[in-house]
Amino acid sequence: MRTIIALILGAATLCACNSQTPPPPQGASTAEAPAEPTAPQSAPPETAGTTPGENVSEETYTPPEPQPVVSAYEEPPSEQPAPVEVGWAPPPMLVDPPPPPPGPDYVWTGGYWGWYGNWVWIHGHWLPPPRPHYHWVQPYYDHRDAHVIFVGGFWAAPSVSFVVPAIGLGLTLAAVLPGVVPGPPPMGPEGVFVPAPPGSRPGIIIPAPIGVAPAVVTGAPPVVNVGMRINVNNTNVSNTTVNNTVINNTVINNTTINNVTIVAPASATATHVAVNATVPAQAHLAAALPPVVRVPAPTPSSSKPLPPYVPGRTVSLPPPQVVHAVVPPELAHPRPAPAMQEAARGAPAETRPGEAMRPAERAPGERAPGENGAAKAGAERAAQQRAAQEAEAKRNEAQAAAERKHQEAAAERGKQQAAQAEAARKAQEAQRAQEAERSKQQAEAAAAQARKKAAEEAAAKKKAAEEKRKPSPQ
Repeated sequence: MRTIIALILGAATLCACNSQTPPPPQGASTAEAPAEPTAPQSAPPETAGTTPGENVSEETYTPPEPQPVVSAYEEPPSEQPAPVEVGWAPPPMLVDPPPPPPGPDYVWTGGYWGWYGNWVWIHGHWLPPPRPHYHWVQPYYDHRDAHVIFVGGFWAAPSVSFVVPAIGLGLTLAAVLPGVVPGPPPMGPEGVFVPAPPGSRPGIIIPAPIGVAPAVVTGAPPVVNVGMRINVNNTNVSNTTVNNTVINNTVINNTTINNVTIVAPASATATHVAVNATVPAQAHLAAALPPVVRVPAPTPSSSKPLPPYVPGRTVSLPPPQVVHAVVPPELAHPRPAPAMQEAARGAPAETRPGEAMRPAERAPGERAPGENGAAKAGAERAAQQRAAQEAEAKRNEAQAAAERKHQEAAAERGKQQAAQAEAARKAQEAQRAQEAERSKQQAEAAAAQARKKAAEEAAAKKKAAEEKRKPSPQ
């Protein structure tokens, strides 16, 4: 019993001692961290602009290599083109900002990847509809069985709607031009998508609803992993048939998409920052947003538009042009890996990479190394955001003014058409009155002639009868 009581008292004493942990010695850390940051066994390759021997994160953004791009204008067809099956994904989007519209009736077309034996950049430009009340239908990309089903943009009549290519069409892979090196297959879920934002990893696709313009991702940050998607905020879709999550002969009627939301986790973006932003769905407004990574679309070397693509028909393409990505400084500069950052936060002050002194050791008002650059970068980003907001406000104001002018012009045209219709109605009524008067006169003349003829016939009969009654001479 004495032994048991002694053990209990000893355990209580130990618990009391452990409840008051002594403070760590000066300069030491409570976390278990090595005195020096240990380098990984296989360090990633050094990047341009880094100090030799400096460890760089594998997640550091590296802009894509310069690529030759064929840029051309296209003459859009006036009916839905046949679907084309391509063996690899279209490249990431290019930056193709629109100029001011030349008139209220013009529509921004192009600014997307089209197929001509290779993915060709269809340069954006303002075009009037080929016929009154025709509307523009955005291009369609569909990921099916590691291939891409593509339908180019086209003009549609007021009563014509886009028809999704049915499952099991039995398409064959489109022919590839000689010398073309196929790109990576589409990476992402199957279904409707748009190409990735400018500067993204080739092959990644962004899931999107039917009818979303590819330009909506122009202002989004580049993606290095699968995960970005597009959600529709307000849309009016009618007569849509979906069977067991498999789209069969779907017809989309009266589709109106005003804005969309781009969502992506931090693991998918090159900036390592999650995205949840609303952007306009109109192609010309989305293409005018400031891009994070600018990969400018080359101006076509020929103003002559390409005819609509037809399988088996040879089209003379302009020579390719090399495009270069313009990367902002905050993306171009390498950053430590997350594991290294965690180790640095737990390491002693003298072993933390990139930190010369502890905050307590700095003079009042003195900034740590790197804070000046961060503050400058933050001010530049704030200025860019303000400039982008002002530019967006101006664009929205110009768009509203153009829409007002368009409505006023439409109202004026409606008045003119109403006046013309009233004048035509009055002219038709006058013509009908004249025709009725002529018909009446002709009927009266015919009746008078018939009466005259009848009177003449009666007189002749009477004369003949009188001659018969006369006695014959002896």
